[in-house]
Amino acid sequence: MALPNSKSEQLEQRLIDFAVRIVHLSGDLPSNFAGAHFGKQMLRSGSAPALLYGEARGAESDRDFRHKCSIALKELRETYINLKIIRQSGLYPAERLANVLDENNQLISIFVRTVRTMEAKIKKPT
Repeated sequence: MALPNSKSEQLEQRLIDFAVRIVHLSGDLPSNFAGAHFGKQMLRSGSAPALLYGEARGAESDRDFRHKCSIALKELRETYINLKIIRQSGLYPAERLANVLDENNQLISIFVRTVRTMEAKIKKPT
């Protein structure tokens, strides 16, 4: 696989890789009611940022880009809480969640910076 050239392509690939990890993790949860509930919830919120960022890359304006990135950030935060609930409830081994929680947290940081940067750019007088 060729390496992505631009930072935006690298971030998009990172979000896709994260979504794939979430797909696998959700499939590995127990098939009981709690496992199914959190698995489905996490699958939705954990795959959404990749899709939203794909849309954001084709945004019609800076405001549109910021808005789509803001929604992706909300989905990443929701995924992070789901992962913490899964870890704390013992639905999945905590040591196996450490890396995905770290990646989730790093992606949250990237999107916080992105949204703040875009907000400043939008508010800056031209």
